[in-house]
Amino acid sequence: MSTASTAPDTIVLIHGFWVTPRSWEQWKERYEAQGFTVLTPAYPGFEVEVEALNADPTPIERLTVPAIIESLEKLIDGLDRQPILMGHSAGGVFTQILLDRGYGAVGVAINSAPTEGVQVIPLSQIRATFPVLKNPANRHKAVGFTYEQWKYAFTNTFPEDQARATYDRYHIPASGHVFWGSALANIHPGPDDNHVNYHNDDRNPLLFIAGENDNLMPPKIQRSNAKHYKSNTLTEVVEFPGRSHLMPAQEGWEEVADKALAWALEHAAESKPSSAG
Repeated sequence: MSTASTAPDTIVLIHGFWVTPRSWEQWKERYEAQGFTVLTPAYPGFEVEVEALNADPTPIERLTVPAIIESLEKLIDGLDRQPILMGHSAGGVFTQILLDRGYGAVGVAINSAPTEGVQVIPLSQIRATFPVLKNPANRHKAVGFTYEQWKYAFTNTFPEDQARATYDRYHIPASGHVFWGSALANIHPGPDDNHVNYHNDDRNPLLFIAGENDNLMPPKIQRSNAKHYKSNTLTEVVEFPGRSHLMPAQEGWEEVADKALAWALEHAAESKPSSAG
């Protein structure tokens, strides 16, 4: 275990597409109750509430991956010590990119989108992403889900009332530009904004957490992504049965949050000095 003087005291929770930092609200409260400083940074332009982004999605349309990564790097550069990074969905990609660049003492990628070169594309993922990919004009738009599309992609194992409640509370459109061209580039060829060095021996430990019934980013994507890492660094995969894509808000989320934190604290002692900044 890390010593008290060097153990991470800050957790950075990185949200994914179709949601905002609000999706971490329960995890933030739980970790803060354990004495951690918990940061839930928004993507650039996403600093407003869900309702405001649904009313005016202009910031979503302008979003770029380099801008997201730059804002996260700036945040971490301002900390006294390297934090624990946890990212959900596209946030899992950004967690991997940050670790590759020397940011973060340890990383946890939850139902992560794939990084460059992970070519596994399950049929359920094609169906879940069809609302964005069906029309090339969506490259220039902010594309939302209907409730039924949200339920299939995010909350397929939720009770109906809970699925509806999460849609009303968390859902926003996603950037068609980013989705088509970068963070999910393995669905459709595009730039390499989601590139990581799979042979980076200086990368800190990384845990993939997969939900058994995730239609958007099924476990086979997490397993394939993990296998791409050929470095001598710790990379593990844990699968939770019966879970959908929106694990941070699914009933029983506490078990996932506690596993993520326990693993991160256990392996933070193996982290290497930061080369970032």
